[in-house]
Amino acid sequence: MALIGLLLLPLLGAGVLAIGRARPAAAYTAVATNCAVLVLAIGVAVREREIGPLSGAYGVLRADALSAFMALVIGAIACLASWIGVRMIAADLAEQRCSRARATTYLVLVQGFVAAMLLAVLAANVGVLWVAIEATTIVTTFLVGHRRTKGALEASWKYIVICSVGIALAFLGTVLVYLAAMHTGGHSASALDWTSLRSHASHLDPAVMRVAFALLVLGYGTKVGLVPMHSWLPDAHSQAPAPVSALMSGVLLTVAFYAILRFKAVMDVAVGPSYSRALLVTVSLLSLAFAASLLLTQRDYKRMLAYHSIEHMGLIALGAAAGIPLAIAAVLLHILGHGLAKSVLFLASGEIMAVEGTSRIDGVHALLARRPALGGIFGVGLLALLGLPPFSLFTSELLMIRAEFEVGLGWAAAAAMVAMVVIFVAVAAHARHMLFGPAAGARAGTGADTGAGAGAGDESGGIGSAAPGVSSPLVTAPLVAGLVACGLIGVFAWPLTGLLSAAAHVVAR
Repeated sequence: MALIGLLLLPLLGAGVLAIGRARPAAAYTAVATNCAVLVLAIGVAVREREIGPLSGAYGVLRADALSAFMALVIGAIACLASWIGVRMIAADLAEQRCSRARATTYLVLVQGFVAAMLLAVLAANVGVLWVAIEATTIVTTFLVGHRRTKGALEASWKYIVICSVGIALAFLGTVLVYLAAMHTGGHSASALDWTSLRSHASHLDPAVMRVAFALLVLGYGTKVGLVPMHSWLPDAHSQAPAPVSALMSGVLLTVAFYAILRFKAVMDVAVGPSYSRALLVTVSLLSLAFAASLLLTQRDYKRMLAYHSIEHMGLIALGAAAGIPLAIAAVLLHILGHGLAKSVLFLASGEIMAVEGTSRIDGVHALLARRPALGGIFGVGLLALLGLPPFSLFTSELLMIRAEFEVGLGWAAAAAMVAMVVIFVAVAAHARHMLFGPAAGARAGTGADTGAGAGAGDESGGIGSAAPGVSSPLVTAPLVAGLVACGLIGVFAWPLTGLLSAAAHVVAR
């Protein structure tokens, strides 16, 4: 029942929103249901540690330690994004920047997005997983294009075309896995079940599995944002409403990587770890090199955050390539830390865009002097994302590097660290321009915190871009809470240690 409840909660919120037509009382049900998802996900994780994997819906749903951890990540990011999203919707409606019908559509689609991601990580069957990730593509296409500007529509078309190609490749890979499973003499009803695939992995045809895994990495890697199928990512994030960017970068990318992790566990038994390791190392180093080169010359801070996502997806791919339990545990810790830090940064960037009226780095000056709350959140968020202590990304990156040296990938870890240094310097230079300097050098006409951006909301894009008073505790408190959580996890990892260890052993040899 708990697994069914996890899926029904966001859908229940969507139903209430559709009936309530984005009225304030109804709109906040999105926040309530997503917070309930987080609480229930914690309960599922605790229960799984007590009695083992949970099943539901006649075997369609299953939650082991890995699934429970991913559900927890989804719940945490959804709470942050929905709170800020509802506040921004309320401001858009108050200032008549969008219709009530448009606001309702946005809120309902976000809840459907959360439900699809939960289904992906709770699916016991690889076919259901594929359907769920395809559903996220359809829903987020409308969310990316929600502003209905020329740039937003172009980004949404680019997103759906590229991601549909990727999902089609993932489908072909899934079909090949099914065929390989059927040739082992398995029953068709269980041929795509995770537990059945893992138990029969040693009997799967190695040649077929090599082709299948290459298609799966390329296909799901498109949704992850790994090079060479990454080109949708900066355009989509630069045009999507800030809460949607937070959900996509903070958790959707890693939900797609969850699929790769699952198939890697089967692949390593069927063929051995060397093939998957070579493939993942290749795409990870390409992603890191590409992100470093683009960040050096970046001029848009939302696109800067998008390219930073490509870097972090490259890091987790390299960690997964190591494959040992320490590496996978570090990858999962990195997924949580990246989700918290990146969602806070995208939500803060939405506020910056609203009050400054531009997404260009050279159009934002002296944030710490003029808007200390917003500038402080953005600055600390960047410190977390760059992997500085005490934030959890510092811990996870050190653990991944240690694991990579243990399995003989020290050369790849060294190459990754070179890219990370370049990225650190590039992002620090951009942050210095945005955060420091005299207030007098700021762009004229930006105004004070509580009054600025009255006309900037139109430029920054309707829903998800209003400026409801950036210094309000109702806006800053959840963002600060996200950063505090990221820091506490880095210092006191003990609440998650058992779950991370168990989740790592689900997919590690």
